[in-house]
Amino acid sequence: MTPPEAPVDGKNHPGDTPPAASVCAPETLIVLKKRSDFLKAARARRQGTSSMMVQARERAPDEASGIRVGFTCSKKVGNAVARNRAKRRLREAARAVLPVQGQEGWDYVLIGRAEITATRPFEALLDDLRYALRKVHGTRK
Repeated sequence: MTPPEAPVDGKNHPGDTPPAASVCAPETLIVLKKRSDFLKAARARRQGTSSMMVQARERAPDEASGIRVGFTCSKKVGNAVARNRAKRRLREAARAVLPVQGQEGWDYVLIGRAEITATRPFEALLDDLRYALRKVHGTRK
């Protein structure tokens, strides 16, 4: 699966789907926004791959429900354009993988890596996320 891309000629045509259209239901993933949620995930499990760092924590039963995910890239990734591109790719990877391999009641934070996240082939990015989730959840495949 590849993320939707912009038109080759760079022009919008009537009837075209916007390139940033999500392919999954909006209620499937909840986006983390509070700093405290990011800090809690930072103190929990983590797994690095060549293209990203994944932090994950199981929430207490009285906290929010569903799969929650956050995205971040430091200035080491590059300028604002490079950071936004890396975060867009991480969002698309999360939309493709987390509804299938993520676990209910968990928070995930995906952290982009300098130069690699924005340039790694998308299939390899998906494989990296799948690998990190297997390691975080302790399942063998």
